[in-house]
Order: sequence, then C-alpha cells, then structure tokens
Amino acid sequence: MGHAEFELADRPSAAPLSLDEYWMPFTPNRDFRREPKMVVRAEGVWLWNDRGERLIDASSGLFCVNAGHGRREIAEAVGRQLAELDFIAPFTRGHPGQFELATRVAALTPGDLNRIFFVNSGSEAVDSAMKIALAYWQAKGQGGRTMFVSRERAYHGVNFGGVSLAGLVNNRRRFGPTLPGIVHMRHTHLKENLFQPGEGEHGAELAEDLVRFVNLHGAENIAACFVEPIAGSTGCLVPPKGYLKRLREICDAHGILLVFDEVICGFGRTGPAFAAQSFGVTPDIMTMAKGLTNGAQPMGAVAVSERIHDTIFAAAAEGAIELFHGYTYSGHPAACAAGLATLDIYRDEGLFERGAALSPYFLDAIFALRDIGVVADIRGYGMLAAIEVHPDGVPGKRGHAFQKKLFDNGLHLKATGDAAIVAPPLVATREHVDMIADILRRTLKAL
Repeated sequence: MGHAEFELADRPSAAPLSLDEYWMPFTPNRDFRREPKMVVRAEGVWLWNDRGERLIDASSGLFCVNAGHGRREIAEAVGRQLAELDFIAPFTRGHPGQFELATRVAALTPGDLNRIFFVNSGSEAVDSAMKIALAYWQAKGQGGRTMFVSRERAYHGVNFGGVSLAGLVNNRRRFGPTLPGIVHMRHTHLKENLFQPGEGEHGAELAEDLVRFVNLHGAENIAACFVEPIAGSTGCLVPPKGYLKRLREICDAHGILLVFDEVICGFGRTGPAFAAQSFGVTPDIMTMAKGLTNGAQPMGAVAVSERIHDTIFAAAAEGAIELFHGYTYSGHPAACAAGLATLDIYRDEGLFERGAALSPYFLDAIFALRDIGVVADIRGYGMLAAIEVHPDGVPGKRGHAFQKKLFDNGLHLKATGDAAIVAPPLVATREHVDMIADILRRTLKAL
C-alpha cells in the first residue's frame, strides 16, 4: 500500500499530512485516502473544508451538536474548569460538577429516573445499563434473570454488550461469538408504512414478540428489554402507533425491566427532552450521550429509576461498594462543565421548543423528495429523518456514493447502508431546511 499524503489548502506552507498512521473508525480508509474529506472549522450550522468552502451540517455532527457548533459558552466553561480542576479520580472522590450536572439531568428525565450514572459514550452507557439491570435482579434475589431482549436492526454501540444487543448484521457477524442469552424481536420497518411521516399505522402487534420470548424462555430468566424509541443508526425507524406502550405493558406484566436507548433521541431531537416523553412511555432505565455536551466533550449517562437504585443500595452491606462498575473518566470535570453549559443553552434559548416548532416544516421538506425515482422510502419524526435510496447492486454502495457527493455539493450528513440520516441542529431555521432540501434534491436527481 503506497504512502498517502494530504496538503492543506488553507495552510499551503505547512508540511503535508500523512494519512497512513491514523486508522479512522467506521470508515473505508483506503477510499478516504484517495478522496479525503477534511473539515477544519465549524460555527452554527456550518462547516468549512480546508479550501474554505462552506457546508451545511445536516446531521448535527453525529446527532450530537444540537445547539450548533462553536458555542463559546461551552468552550469557556471547559477552559475555566480545566484551569481550576482538570481531573480527580472518580472512585471514592467527587467534585461539585458531577452532582450539579446529575441534578440538572434528573430534572429533565421522565418519571422517577432520577439517579444518574456518568460514563463517556453511548456505548459505555449501554454496557453500564446492562450491568445495572443484572445488579438489580441479583439484589432482588432473582439472579437467574440474565437474558436480554433486543431487536433486529438495533444499534446499541460497539462494546461487546452493545454489539450483542445489536441487530445490525455487520456489527455482529465480524466479532462473534457475541454474549449468550440475548434474543431479538423483529424490527418495525414494514412496507405498509413506507413514506409515512411520524408513527406508522401498522406494526404495533410486533411488540407481541416479547410475549413469545417470555413463553419460550420464561420471564424469570429475562432481565431487561432494550429498545431505541426511534431506531436511529439503522435509518430512523419510527415506532408504530401503540408499539412502545404495548412493550411497557408486557414488561410490567412479567416483571421485565424496560430500557430505552436515547443516545440519538435525547435532548430535544423529538421535541421534549427525551423521546420517552414524546411517546408517553417511561422506561425503567434510560441511556443518553451525544447531545448531553453538544458534542464538545465525550460524555454519556445512564438514568436509573429510584426503585432500582434503592434496591441495589439496600442489598449492599454498609460501607460496601454498591455497584462494582465505573470508568476512569466517569463524570470528568471538563465533561461536566460542558454538560452544564449545554443545558443552560437548551434552557435559555428554548431549543427543545424551537426544534418542535420547526419539525413540521422540516418533515414536509424532506418528504417532498419522495417524487424522485431513486428514493425507496422516507421516514421521520421530530427533527430526525432518513431518506433511503434503492440499492445499486451491493447494499450500501449507492448510499456511500450519495453521502460523498453531498459533501462535494456542500452538505454533511451520516449515511448507514443506503439510508441517509438527516438531523439538523435545533438552531436551524426554515432557510437552512430549504438549503438542505435543495442540495438533497439536486444530488438525488444526479444519482
């Protein structure tokens, strides 16, 4: 393999960048080295490449920059925190920011999900939620509840717990064997709901798959059911009407914990703070990340029911560690500072409300693209949508070419397989939506 270099157009006097040493994640690296897509600056809804060309960010970075890029309030808060306290071990030591941010997050979560465990990513949040579920059942004297139920086409991060829960085949087939004792319900993407904005009319009965697993394996062996309220990374699969409520009913009837993965849906993407509130269903455990710090610092969290938290605490001897789990950077001071500044922006600028107000216009603009022949389906809810194109031989080939051409045409977004996922920052305006839709239309027609 030959040596690859890249000369920065905005810094012609700088030495060329070597592209060999850095191994990019979830990227066809050889393809990137042939056609590098470099971003050097960001502000608001905009990105700039090294040639000074402006692009609109139609994916909020990676569904995380909900308040727009370059927020000085966050950068300054992080800088102040690093100058005052850069790090303290999170085991048996604390700092005020951890407790303040946990209180602020708990004020946004539904029901009694008021106990917050900090991690560093969505992947870590999912693995932590699995451990908390197991610890709860052990504390209840029901240690036989070790199985988990997930769904086809689910994405729950890339740690081995999340990969085992995942229902995306390429996340599973390459790193098996996965953890035992995990079964998968069917996904909810039905042809009867194609081009249906919001919740589909068909498919609520798919929740009965959970009953089938109860009958097959016994509820006494199942710890929890994990679902994304809207399956995000697979291409915005919105639940059918009544589906999530039925899952809640089944879990309640059989004593199974319901866990929502809100890593993508959280912090205003669906209107309220969390999709659980949008769909009127409160889980027992909820994972979050991405929008928690506006993408400015790596951070995630698990929100846990007070009932679960208190049960685990009560089972531990006085003075003992209640949960043998955590990370070196759990509740890192800089991440907490970023989280607090981010929540201030969401509150002070009414960004959840702004996103909810813009959503109908956004969805109308995206669904108006259905007349283009290459489009196979469009799905969307809130400020999250996906445009799926008909495959071109190899699955994912056309989708990859689509997102590359969009970048060249001035638009950044995330593509999974042949689905392009659109999720503008909540600070976007109707003019920004029009620009996104125009570039999408021109690029789709060229496909």
